[in-house]
This record gives sequence, C-alpha cells and structure tokens, in this order.
Amino acid sequence: MKGADTVAELVRRQWGDHRTGLRDAHHTLSHHEVAAGAAARAALLVDLMPPLPGSEPHLGILLDNTPEYPLWLSAAALAGAAVAGINSTRRGAELARDIRHTACRILVTQRAHLPLLDGLVLPGLRILVTDTDAYRELLAPYAGARPGDATLGPVRPDSRFLLSFTSGSTGAPKAALCSQGRLAAAGASLVSHFGVGRDDVHYVCMPMFHGNAVIADWAPALSAGAGVALRARFSASGFLPDVRRFGATYFTYVGRAVQYLLATPPGPDDRAHALRLGFGTEAGAVDAARFRERFGVPLVEGYGSSEGGAAIQRTPDTPTGAIGRAAPGDDLAVLDAETGKECAPARFSPEGRLLNTDEAVGELVNRGRNPFEGYWRNPEAEAVRLRGGWYWTGDLFYRDEAGFLYFAGRTDDRLRVDSENLAAAMIENILARWDRAAGVAVYAIPDPVAGDQVMAALALREGAVFDPAEFAAFLAAQPDLGTKMPPRFVRVTRELPLTATNKIHRVGLRRESFLCPDPVWWRPAPTAPYEPLTPEATAALQEQYARHDRTPM
Repeated sequence: MKGADTVAELVRRQWGDHRTGLRDAHHTLSHHEVAAGAAARAALLVDLMPPLPGSEPHLGILLDNTPEYPLWLSAAALAGAAVAGINSTRRGAELARDIRHTACRILVTQRAHLPLLDGLVLPGLRILVTDTDAYRELLAPYAGARPGDATLGPVRPDSRFLLSFTSGSTGAPKAALCSQGRLAAAGASLVSHFGVGRDDVHYVCMPMFHGNAVIADWAPALSAGAGVALRARFSASGFLPDVRRFGATYFTYVGRAVQYLLATPPGPDDRAHALRLGFGTEAGAVDAARFRERFGVPLVEGYGSSEGGAAIQRTPDTPTGAIGRAAPGDDLAVLDAETGKECAPARFSPEGRLLNTDEAVGELVNRGRNPFEGYWRNPEAEAVRLRGGWYWTGDLFYRDEAGFLYFAGRTDDRLRVDSENLAAAMIENILARWDRAAGVAVYAIPDPVAGDQVMAALALREGAVFDPAEFAAFLAAQPDLGTKMPPRFVRVTRELPLTATNKIHRVGLRRESFLCPDPVWWRPAPTAPYEPLTPEATAALQEQYARHDRTPM
C-alpha cells in the first residue's frame, strides 16, 4: 500500500473497507465503522472547539484502552486537532497540571476515572464521559458525517497531533510533540521492517497514553490496514485467551509485562495461537529467550522515545544483550556528557560482562538528522536536548567495536518503573512532607529483571524513629503520589551524603543500593507492608538479580 503523508489520510482509507478493523471484549467494528465513528467525533469536536484567540485545538484523553481511544485519535487526525494522552496513574495536583499544561479544552474520559478529577481546578474544561447516555445523545446528530466533512483548518504533515508526556531532569513531565507526518512515517517504517500486512491483527494491551501503544502498535496497524484488538488494561492471565480470541499476530510490550507473562502457570497449549512477533523494550535477553522457548514467539527489542530524537536499528546479527546500531546515514555516538568526547569501545570478559564501565558508558547522542519536533511550551528543555546542535537522549549506553549499542540506564535524576519515566524530584517533594523526615533523596536502583525500582534515603529529624506503618499510611494519604512512585526500598540514615558542592551524592547512594551499612526497609511486593530487609531477604534478592544477569548497583 502506498504511504500516506498524514494520519488523517490513513483514517480516510478505511472508508468502505468492511473487514473487521477494531475489536475488544464487547465490541466489533469494521474499518468502515471506525472511519465513520471517527468522522462523527471529528464533526462534534469541530462544533465543541471552534477556533478562539489564544486557544489551542487540544483535547485530552483519560481512558482505558476502549474503542473510544482509537476513535478519538482518528477523529483528532481528521479534524486537525492534537491529543494529549493523560496518564491515569497520576493523581491530584500533578494530574491537573498535566491537563492544564497541554492547554486541553476538552477531556474525554469514562465513569471509572471521574473520581480522579474530584476537587481538581480545571477552568474552562469540557468533560465528555463516554459510557453515559448524555454522551451518546451528544454524538447522535453527527452519525451521518463522512471523513473530511469537518476540520478546524488545513490538515498537513506538519499538523500537531500528539502531546506525549515524558519525564526528565526538571521534575514536571514534558509534553513531546509529534506531527501527523512523523506518526504516519513511523507506522510505515514498522510496517516495512516487520512485514505487517492487511491480514495481521495488532493486540494493544499496553496503555494508549504511552507512546509504545500508539506509535509502535496502533500506527503500523493503521498504516497497513491491519486489524486492532484492545485490552482495557494489561492482564497476564488474560493475554493468551485474548490473543486466541482475536487471532492476534503482533503485540508490543514493556519489560515488566513480559515478566508477568512468564510468571503465569505454563500449559500444554502455550503455543496454540497465531502470534508471530512481539516488539518492545526492556524485556532483557534472558526473559526474551524464555518467552520464545515457551510461547514460540520472538521478541524484538527496540529503542526510541516519544521525542523521536534517536532510534536504533536491530539487524539479524545483533549480539545478545545489544539493542542494535545506528541505521545507515544516522550518526549516533556515545559521548562523555562533560567533555563531549566519544567514550571508549566496550571491552567484555569471556562471559560477556562489561569490563571498562567507567570509560565506555556515556550518553547516547544523535549528531545527525533527527525528527525531534520539540516540547510543548518548554524551550528550556528543548535547549537541553539540542545542546550544540546535537540531540542528547538522556540515556546511557555503551558501544562495542562493531558499533552495536547496549543500553546502560538513565541519567542520574530519572527512573523508569514498569516502563514509566518518573522524575526523582517529584517524588522527593512529596516524601519531604513527612514530618519525621529532615532530608530525602530518591534514586533509581536496577530492577532484578528490567528497568528500575524506586529507592529513598531518609534522614530523620532529631529524636525521630522510622515507623513503617506510619510511613505507609503517610504515602497512602498523598493525593499526588502516583501508583508507580512509592519507594520499594527505604534507607534510614543519620544524614544524607553530600558532594563537595553540597549536592546530594546520588552516585554513591545508587552504588551502595540496598547493600549499605544503614537499616533498610522494603516491600516484598508493591502493596505489602514495609519490613526490615534481612540478610536472608538480601541473599534471595541477589540470587534473583543473578538469574537475570543483573546487579542491584
């Protein structure tokens, strides 16, 4: 199929195609019905959001993966509006900030998420609740609309389409911009790379407020004319039944999801499905091999971000543990962030362990062309990303002699928990409210399988003692503490270590991890009570890290 310049063009192509296009547990829509539903919502959108001086054609989507999500993405594309995916794990003032920052005039949500909005100050925001009679009545008059009938203005490749939140060093999440042209090109690229066709079915089980689901799953399906099957929220136990029910052939993942799938009880029919490929990040070589052995499905690891500033190409000769290398014509380098010089090539032991970490690990930088389109109303963050005219990813890598790139972590003040980027400063500001804390430092330690876990060091006030039940109750009472933010490990220390410039010595804290001289409390499971980290528990954790060829530091 010939490529398209815009997402709107891809949506229009579905008109007249009566094959199954979109399914979930309760609905089945043809491609034509998807295009018709998008056209109706686009017409409603144009009426609800007329051009106004100083306003933006932005809508927020605060939904689970229901059919309304891709329908509203498609509607925004047709109308020439932009979508901000609102993270349903955010809370309180931080959630309100996300909606206000992206200048949303309309918020599309569902009844289950209305409690998240209670008490929030959101002036001028029109809220549409999709699973209500009022919404259906509002939409009904537009049932006869056709794609292209209603727009807010010309729809071009450079028309703003996505505002995708991504965390960084400055605390509050940044909204990365993505145009219709860039998303259409990304979808076409994956179609070409993976041979996606009209008969494929893309299973979308990762949340659609993340770039993983929209850019790597929905966009290539739209580009190829493939079907889309939705899971409202990821379920490890529901994965195989869904895949069989929908005839899914392709899915995207994040590392933690793969671990959850491997933790389900094995069965004799684990390979009884049509899946041929999984594409994602942070599964890890060990779990990727286990997944293929058990389910018969290869997992292809990729690297990219909502910003789109750098991408790594995986080739058949990519070594185990590597992500890939720069595509032909790209200029990716691993640089020392302070000197700007290239880091030395990685040296490995016979067992494959990195021997020269200090000189080999640096920040991945794109010194050539890149499709980064900036951040919404954040020129300071853009300047940090584009230092010296190059795109600095903020991610740490090392590179072998053949040019293959290996992911090594994130810069100091970022964490990635269950594939969500978090800013340490945000969590610190919340923990600092605890009246027993004199000082707080939050930092990432490696997860035993993939990504990071949150660790906090607490310096207590004079005479105070750490009460685990009281601390857990404090966390539960914080309205803006997202579900991924509570620390898994808590180090109770007399005073926080400082550098010569009186900054918290995070490198030292991370290096010691939970193997430190201070008392450490931890949650064996994310919602379990805090308990002392005993020598026996420490040994069990270290064994878990070793099984996945990782270390806690």
